Amino acid sequence: MGAFDWPIRLESLDGERSLQLDAMVDTGSSYTIVPAHLLRNLGVVPAEKVDLTLADGRRVAWDVGEARATVDGRSTVTWVIFGEEGAGPLLGAYTLEGLRMSVDPWKHTLIPMPYGWA
Repeated sequence: MGAFDWPIRLESLDGERSLQLDAMVDTGSSYTIVPAHLLRNLGVVPAEKVDLTLADGRRVAWDVGEARATVDGRSTVTWVIFGEEGAGPLLGAYTLEGLRMSVDPWKHTLIPMPYGWA
């Protein structure tokens, strides 16, 4: 597919704080991952720890919480992972599906899904 960045806005569930960032679109990542300090500053509260396997094979247990994600005018509440400091944000498959968006691998863009399977 090739990696590319896309702008995303994350918002606290109460709507009082928001963060605009560029995240690498990664359909191989199940969840959206953002450095933990950014999520804490946004007011995202850890709900639980989840076990994950990273692309380099490491197994980790990281906090997960909820935030509102908005991309290209589409918005959804989604799970976000409290990631490592210094790592770039990733926009994962779970959030993309909630936004009803898909990847155009040839143009390196996100495109709306006009319909889904029921």
